[in-house]
Amino acid sequence: MLDTFKIYNELKDTFGDEPARKLTLIVHQVYEELSDTVKREDFLELKAVVHELAEAQKRTEERLDSLAIKVEELADAQRRTETELAKLIKEHRKTREQLGGLSHSVGYRLEDEAIWALPSLLNSEFGLKVIGDLKRGHLEVAPNRYIEVNIWGEAEKNGSMFNVLGEAKTQLKKKDVDKFHKLIKKVGNITGRDIFPVLITYQTSPQVLSFAKEKGIKVYFSYELRK
Repeated sequence: MLDTFKIYNELKDTFGDEPARKLTLIVHQVYEELSDTVKREDFLELKAVVHELAEAQKRTEERLDSLAIKVEELADAQRRTETELAKLIKEHRKTREQLGGLSHSVGYRLEDEAIWALPSLLNSEFGLKVIGDLKRGHLEVAPNRYIEVNIWGEAEKNGSMFNVLGEAKTQLKKKDVDKFHKLIKKVGNITGRDIFPVLITYQTSPQVLSFAKEKGIKVYFSYELRK
């Protein structure tokens, strides 16, 4: 705050009483005007800052609104994607079931052809005489416990009895041979007889054929059943 009394006393020593009063009044007026000017400038500056803040807030709200719309659009897109994915999974399940049913049908047909053709093939190639008919069925491994056998029957050679055990695979793989070899051992332990194992397939690789031969398993291709 301006000390006019102090200014007046200092001016009076130099200019005298009356001139000192006039000069002090002028200084006071100049000070007031300058004070008012500074206050107005500060106010205008503050007003400008407030306006900028308001505009910035408005832009922020607009961006937030836009972001909310985009988030909702993304959520809708995700819901649509999940719905379509569920449909695809359902259709895929149906396709697998249909393919599984087709595979079983093809496998059963191959087994049926083998059951019909094997007695003649085994007799002509190995001297095995099948007793009765080969069939598809189950063997009891324990009370009320059974294992499925796809091709099964009895055969005789030079007075010795054998069990014929076979499976049909549309495309024979090494893992199929491994699994079948374990089944041979299991069935042999149950029956106490020698097992003559046979696998029938539409196609397989030379490596799988060699592996089956090492395990003592005879492999027939489907076209050989029609000889």
